[in-house]
Amino acid sequence: MEPKRDYYEVLEVPRDADAKTIKRAFLKKARTLHPDVNDAPDAEERFKEVNEAYTVLSDDQKRANYDRYGDPNGPAGFGSDYVDVSDIFGGGGFGFGDIFDSFFGGMGGGRGGAAAQRTRGRDMGIRLTITLEEAAAGCKKTVAYTRLAPCEDCGGSGAAEGGHLHACERCHGTGRVVEVQRTIFGQMQTQSACPVCHGQGQVIDHPCETCEGQGRTPSREKVEVQVPAGVHSGQTITVEGKGEAGLRGDSCGNLVVSVEVAESDRFERQGDDLYCTVKVDSLQAIVGTTVSLDGILEGERVTVDVPAGCQFGQRVTVRGFGMPRMGMVARGNLIAVVQVETPRDLTKKQVLDVAALVAERSGDPVDPAGENGAEAEGFSAAAENAAEHFAKERWHAPKNPFKGGRR
Repeated sequence: MEPKRDYYEVLEVPRDADAKTIKRAFLKKARTLHPDVNDAPDAEERFKEVNEAYTVLSDDQKRANYDRYGDPNGPAGFGSDYVDVSDIFGGGGFGFGDIFDSFFGGMGGGRGGAAAQRTRGRDMGIRLTITLEEAAAGCKKTVAYTRLAPCEDCGGSGAAEGGHLHACERCHGTGRVVEVQRTIFGQMQTQSACPVCHGQGQVIDHPCETCEGQGRTPSREKVEVQVPAGVHSGQTITVEGKGEAGLRGDSCGNLVVSVEVAESDRFERQGDDLYCTVKVDSLQAIVGTTVSLDGILEGERVTVDVPAGCQFGQRVTVRGFGMPRMGMVARGNLIAVVQVETPRDLTKKQVLDVAALVAERSGDPVDPAGENGAEAEGFSAAAENAAEHFAKERWHAPKNPFKGGRR
């Protein structure tokens, strides 16, 4: 496998280049390598290579790790509050495919043709995965993603220094042109977007070289997303104005964050209730016991009172220790499903005591002559009683406490 080229070498910038220099170098190379304008067989691969280099060098944290360790992820990643989202609009690669489709088609070029272009920026959607514990407490995530952002060189106007907007001479500012064709059925009129201003009605005499007059460029962005406590999978959080930038200063779209709550090893969520299992031995189940466990919130301890005579699969509800109800002070319940286990570490005397109890309940006499005799007699009676039990009653598996689907 051929080793990757140095990212600074890919963009042809010095290692001390500032963010603006890196961005300009990236845009210059990306314009020449984009599949819409380059038919070379290796153009797509080189385009991806440039995208990858810019993804790393435009991110301060990734760039610092790359400079120090040779790996953008560093020795231990970015931490739990940092999320790098490369999958914009459901696409793959490094998240630039649809971004550049919009950039090249933004003024009617590339796949956009001569159709009239919308000037307001589109909404963008990303997916954010968090843990169940983060969903319970609420959390703040720093999300890194790629979008068409207002151009820094022209301030989003699309005009270079000294440039101005003026009405298009071809369509006289209407953005539409009418063509008349003669056919066998007579004259036919067709209306289409102006090929000069691409339906905008205005043109710039001196457009910005960085954004080619659009007023926006592909850019790596970071935004903090506040996830509320109690959020459910599938719910969305809208960050105003952080979607795609509009053409020439028009309004930006929104960033819509779809939250996915990952499954937990300790709890299963059903609505705002949490299910977990607690294990007790059969002797504890007979007399009742108290079990203490860690709750869903950090530092929280929950006490589960297992009643005397508890059966396998029995549920014990602890009110107010489930998931927070979003936007409310109240919480759901914690439901502990009891699993009864037979102890395997009893001493010889404890086994004899249990055998004597079993013999007493079954009405069988216990031989007091000796320890061995008592042990043999006790186990014999217990075995006969067990055989009688299985002969008379059919065994049924305990009901699955989690069956019924998730909500």
